[in-house]
Amino acid sequence: MRKLKNEELDRLDVEEFKKSDKIPVCIILDNIRSLNNIGSVFRTSDAFLVKKIYLCGITAKPPHKDIHKTALGATESVEWEYVEDILGLMTGLSSQGYMNLAIEQAEGAQMLQEFSPQKTGKYALVFGNEVKGVQQKVVDICDSVLEIPQFGTKHSLNISVSVGVVVWDFWSKLQK
Repeated sequence: MRKLKNEELDRLDVEEFKKSDKIPVCIILDNIRSLNNIGSVFRTSDAFLVKKIYLCGITAKPPHKDIHKTALGATESVEWEYVEDILGLMTGLSSQGYMNLAIEQAEGAQMLQEFSPQKTGKYALVFGNEVKGVQQKVVDICDSVLEIPQFGTKHSLNISVSVGVVVWDFWSKLQK
């Protein structure tokens, strides 16, 4: 086997990306402290053709050198918007037909592997603060809660890892 060179990967350029069909998924980042996590979410969203990222609360927004360091230009390809009021955003997305899903550990949560997104559905995935998770008032207005199964000693995953796991899961299920 030979490693491929970047020019052999046949990736979209920014304009082609913007015109391409996206998966019916928006990411909502609420009160994310780490700029590196934010940048990583942009990069993952670019990789799997996420429709849009919403940055809420204290979540920093581009341009910022620490976001750029991990996003590697994905802030230019992935559509994003800063919305301070997450509850208003989620109400608006609901009125547009989005299913709001918190990614959290909660009573009655559905395990990620058991959730089947519909190709005709639209999904807003809410990821919360690195320490406190998704705010309870946000969980309260979500249509459902999805939980990433974990089998070790730790209680949670890093936010950027969680986004990667969930977005990959949605991508792979929507491609079938």
